[in-house]
Amino acid sequence: MLARLADERFDVLVIGGGATGLGCAVDAASRGYRTALVEANDFAAATSSRSTKLVHGGVRYLQEGAVHLVREALHERTNLLRNAPALVADRAFLTPAYRWWESPYYFTGLKLYDVLAGRSEFGHSRYVSRAETLERLPWLRHDGLRGSIEYHDGQFDDARLAIALARTAADHGAAIANYSRVTSLLRDGSRLAGASVRDEERGAAFDVRAAVTIGAAGIFADDIRRLDDAAAPPILAHSRGTHVLVGRDAMPGVDALLVPKTADGRVLFAIPWHERVLIGTTDIPVDRAVLDPQPSDEEIAYLLDTVNGYVERPLDAGAITASFAGLRPLVERGAASTAKESREHVVETSRSGLVTIAGGKWTTYRKMAQDAVDAAIASGGLTPAACITATLRLHDDTSDELRALTVQRPELAEPLHAGFSYTKADVANGYRNEMARTPDDVLARRTRLAFLDAAATAASRATVVALQNTERT
Repeated sequence: MLARLADERFDVLVIGGGATGLGCAVDAASRGYRTALVEANDFAAATSSRSTKLVHGGVRYLQEGAVHLVREALHERTNLLRNAPALVADRAFLTPAYRWWESPYYFTGLKLYDVLAGRSEFGHSRYVSRAETLERLPWLRHDGLRGSIEYHDGQFDDARLAIALARTAADHGAAIANYSRVTSLLRDGSRLAGASVRDEERGAAFDVRAAVTIGAAGIFADDIRRLDDAAAPPILAHSRGTHVLVGRDAMPGVDALLVPKTADGRVLFAIPWHERVLIGTTDIPVDRAVLDPQPSDEEIAYLLDTVNGYVERPLDAGAITASFAGLRPLVERGAASTAKESREHVVETSRSGLVTIAGGKWTTYRKMAQDAVDAAIASGGLTPAACITATLRLHDDTSDELRALTVQRPELAEPLHAGFSYTKADVANGYRNEMARTPDDVLARRTRLAFLDAAATAASRATVVALQNTERT
């Protein structure tokens, strides 16, 4: 991949290997354009591995009247379920009612959610009795519970979907590389002509030549815009969302909880994910983008305090097995707070031809990529070609690869850590077939152990390092 990036001339260069950038690479390559992508860190290392793991229209956005955004996201939710069935699934949510008016109020709103979704493979909203609610969420606070409203949304594994996108782009001929940082943009007169790139592992520098460049750098979008124009005003506002993970024994069951409006006006989720339950999230304004934001003690305390208002047996800090935070790249439109900023995306083309795609969310990555590539075709004067990603199945042969590895080396079938489904084959496959370059790539984004259990991650690191020495190329 690195040799191709340095040697070939491309139609489209994408800067950024998160959800949007990888989506752009899939879109452009599948249309037949010669496509390159570079990512300064690992694929999905920032926001795209730190979401609430939902493929959703956004119940909260419906409350705010963003009907167009919700309808578009619900349409893309169905596309994702069809195109990545191994990574996206229907998840039932229960919204508890403790006051007499909550059941009809929630039911009306969630039925509108169903209507906006149109024909869909996802389940429909319905009233659930108190007895059934407690059977399905036995940890829920009993006192005053009147019942709940069930609705359905999508759940996914965000980093694993990002790797599927990377491999899909490669399947369609794209040259892509992580740990390849853009240091400057190349020009041919007044027009951009690609980028100078540094291989972060080896220190080597090379140029990637392309007819048009797309900046899809997520929370770092303004950094790329300033490489094009040092005076470019920022278009992003950032907010931090924190999540905590607790064991399934603390919150047993297969269904998820949604509290659409907590006492301070936020949304609370408690969602079974892998071998844990994910609780989130917060919305804290931050003044700059960082790759690895850390949850604050105050945010963790807030999440525990809030969820404890809905559980029969309160949780304490000892129940938390892991926590993580991510930054949202919000397009700044002058809202009163980051929580009120729109999740819609924007596409901007500069005078030199740089196409920037910013804002949005995971669920709408495909539509964002389509819009960005359409703009890139116009900016770069490329021969038009139709987008085909609405029905494009994403790369999915991981199970075959894992099976082949364990046949060749039966010891790789051993668990990576007791209590989790990951095996040593998942580690080996991450290095061999999924472009993992470091142990953290494997622990955080090829497996999800680092997001699930901090102690298990520390205990597994030596095994991951040992396999790196034998498997990485």
